[in-house]
Amino acid sequence: MSQNIRTVAVIGSGTMGAGIAEVAAMAGQQVLLHDISADAMTRAIAALRSRLESRVAKGKLSAEACERGLSRIVPVTDIAALAAADLVIEAAAENLDIKKALFGQLGEICPPQTLLTSNTSSISITAIAAGVKHPERVAGLHFFNPAPVMKLVEVVSGVATSEEVVTQLSQCVLAWGKQPVHCQSTPGFIVNRVARPYYAEAWRALEEQVAAPEAIDTALREAGGFPMGPLALTDLIGQDVNFAVTCSVFNAFWQERRFLPSLVQQELVLAGRYGKKTGQGVYGWPQGAAEVAFYPTVPAHRQAESVQKERDVVTLDSVLLLETHGETAQAAATRLQRPVVVMDRSESDVVVIAAAASNRLEETEKAIYWLQQQGKKVLLIADYPGLLVWRTVAMLVNEALDALQKGVASEADINIAMRLGVNYPRGPLQWGELLGWQRVLELLENLQRHYGEERYRPCSLLRQRALLESSYES
Repeated sequence: MSQNIRTVAVIGSGTMGAGIAEVAAMAGQQVLLHDISADAMTRAIAALRSRLESRVAKGKLSAEACERGLSRIVPVTDIAALAAADLVIEAAAENLDIKKALFGQLGEICPPQTLLTSNTSSISITAIAAGVKHPERVAGLHFFNPAPVMKLVEVVSGVATSEEVVTQLSQCVLAWGKQPVHCQSTPGFIVNRVARPYYAEAWRALEEQVAAPEAIDTALREAGGFPMGPLALTDLIGQDVNFAVTCSVFNAFWQERRFLPSLVQQELVLAGRYGKKTGQGVYGWPQGAAEVAFYPTVPAHRQAESVQKERDVVTLDSVLLLETHGETAQAAATRLQRPVVVMDRSESDVVVIAAAASNRLEETEKAIYWLQQQGKKVLLIADYPGLLVWRTVAMLVNEALDALQKGVASEADINIAMRLGVNYPRGPLQWGELLGWQRVLELLENLQRHYGEERYRPCSLLRQRALLESSYES
């Protein structure tokens, strides 16, 4: 294999291809930008010049560095010219047949030491490499959009990919100022697999009419600490794109229920309501989500006469305020024979709650009054097991553990990928450690019991970690 990567070829001059070319060129590589359309390459380079000159105008880049970077990008229409490249990065259409034909051609054109990679986000690297001469040099190099900004790159091994190639690509990515993570070629790789529950649980809450879209997004953003609510994020990504990825992962896993697509999202796609790019999705754009309606200030006469606080339970006269363990407030009220309000996990002054249907209003408002006195803004939603933040985080933890157990990636790389690829406040396995494996297991078991579905089945590694945790405590 080639020891030094001097010349990089990028196939495709769309948003991702042009972004990857910019990353390589600004890191000092000679770049061959290939597209079957000369006009597309001209437009891509003009757009790149405009972006770099804007950075110069803002004082973020010198004029000399801008010109040096642009001079390193050479447009080529003849694919045979890519024989001079040490590394080829394909960023063409997400279609297996197109990619297989292209990589078969590259296998003939490029010498055996040339590394052949795909920027695919969902197609099997093993399938792309099948039939290519020297398949050990074929790997995935999945950048995130926008490539010049996002730090993460997934380096993906197919069945035949050599360890030497993975090492070489990881070193190259580091030299370009990016953070590589290594994973095996499985559906969704790390990020697009582990992130599915973040969207899926929000769509389910919307389908079950638990709360308005803006309340769901506010809960995950403000109380959960995520950078953007899941519904607004799918509007930004494009409902068509997000739905297609979900369907791809769902089908690739033989219709595994954890990845079940949403009928509500399908309706938006069928209607052409793709989100921000069409002006309408879950929200109307450009304004986006409306302001959320927090519970109004409860008058002082609702104050409880007696307040007792123990761990995650607050007793307010006869009312119990509990942090959710995955059962509904009504189920807890029936079991405990007390008025119950359940509370979601929160890392801010926003807290999500639900009340048992058997509660009287004044009983529920005792809990709300107490929370408001603690400086909390209260979001009251329908009685929903696991509420919004807790069940989403538990599902992310479960999916990450399943990926770890099946050898998709290391624990460290899974955590890094989810923090840098989708900007989660914590890696999901760090979250599981923080919240407690037994607590995550209990919540999922209660969800599975409530719904009677495989969707919430705890993975075996979660059960193992919960058992170890309990043995350490005993």
